[in-house]
Amino acid sequence: MNKNLLQLYKKALDMRDPWLNRWDSARRYTMPTTDDEIATLYDATASDAVDNLAASMYTLLTPPESGWLNLVRESDLSPDAEIATKTLRAHLNDSNFYTTIHQCYLDLVIFGTACLFMSENPIGADSAFSFTAIPVSDIAILGGAIFHTTSMTAAEVMEKYPTWTPPANLRSSIKTNPQIQLKLVQSLVGKEFTAWLDVGGDIENNIVSHGVFETNPYIIFRWSLASGELYGRSPVLRALPDIKTANKVVELVLKNATIAVSGIWQADDDGVINLSNINLTPGAIIPKAVGSSGLTPLSSGADFDVSQIVLGDLRDRIRHTLLADRLGFLSEKEMTATEILARNADMMRVLGATYGRLLNEFIKPMCERGLQILSRRGLIEKISLHSDAELKYMAPIAQMTGNTIL
Repeated sequence: MNKNLLQLYKKALDMRDPWLNRWDSARRYTMPTTDDEIATLYDATASDAVDNLAASMYTLLTPPESGWLNLVRESDLSPDAEIATKTLRAHLNDSNFYTTIHQCYLDLVIFGTACLFMSENPIGADSAFSFTAIPVSDIAILGGAIFHTTSMTAAEVMEKYPTWTPPANLRSSIKTNPQIQLKLVQSLVGKEFTAWLDVGGDIENNIVSHGVFETNPYIIFRWSLASGELYGRSPVLRALPDIKTANKVVELVLKNATIAVSGIWQADDDGVINLSNINLTPGAIIPKAVGSSGLTPLSSGADFDVSQIVLGDLRDRIRHTLLADRLGFLSEKEMTATEILARNADMMRVLGATYGRLLNEFIKPMCERGLQILSRRGLIEKISLHSDAELKYMAPIAQMTGNTIL
């Protein structure tokens, strides 16, 4: 079994490898994290559009209010469904869900794939749920299998898995330095969970934990999906060529602006002017030989007026691809009912497929996981969304379509 698990893990990593460079480029041009990346980012059109789209998804899909999720049974007066609805809402509202989900929406817009880890809090906590946004570069997926790779200190591993006994070859190192970094792989194949230390391909002797999950804690959802692919495609990935080109155009415009401000100069090498000591500052006096031309400006043949046309077109395409011109803020003037209906119809034409995917890959699995945790704790009756009840989804995007039942 462990040999097959290792083969699945390697296959998942191989299938993820082609996406890593794409994700890195998408992140670097929208959410730079290092000084070097920030210094080479000249145009923030994409960054602004990404923030706007992520905020719109947050508002349309998961508004922070009590009534956006309801459970209904064949009998609308079923007390079990009403109790389950109120309990699920209360634990979601008391958890860190609303602060964490925005991180996932950013990943969804930028990378096309997001991962929300839904774990169970200890008894006595304000909420039964705890949420973590897992970076897409830390997960590798196959059909029915998820692998989550992370780096943790030995002390953190022992705290998370208190029954773990470090292998003999690591005991002395961990005892000497509990802060030593370990590479931990957590896998879920079907419902079977295995966590092991990645120390060169030997799983058998490095298993940290093993068990079974009734419901999947890794909630992975995609923006859109091409045939034969496991990872989603995002608006940023589609707009990436335009984003890179706009960034380069702005860089060239700024270089040309520098030339326009400071100029390019020429001087006769007549033995009088010391080119090394020339300082082009206001009020500077530069000596020249009598009868010589001295220091004269060199005209530049560059005409960057066309750059503004190109840049404007690129920025419009970036905003259009990232839906900034369709999901932006409402205009200051009041809109008529007809205008609102037309806007909603256009919004659903753009987001319809994504909305349907997110319902089935995000909203429904999260509710199933939450109901399973609450029923196991004895807080509600056991309810299945497959047979016992339906989920009535009352977020704004669902009300626009009139399709609120999952």
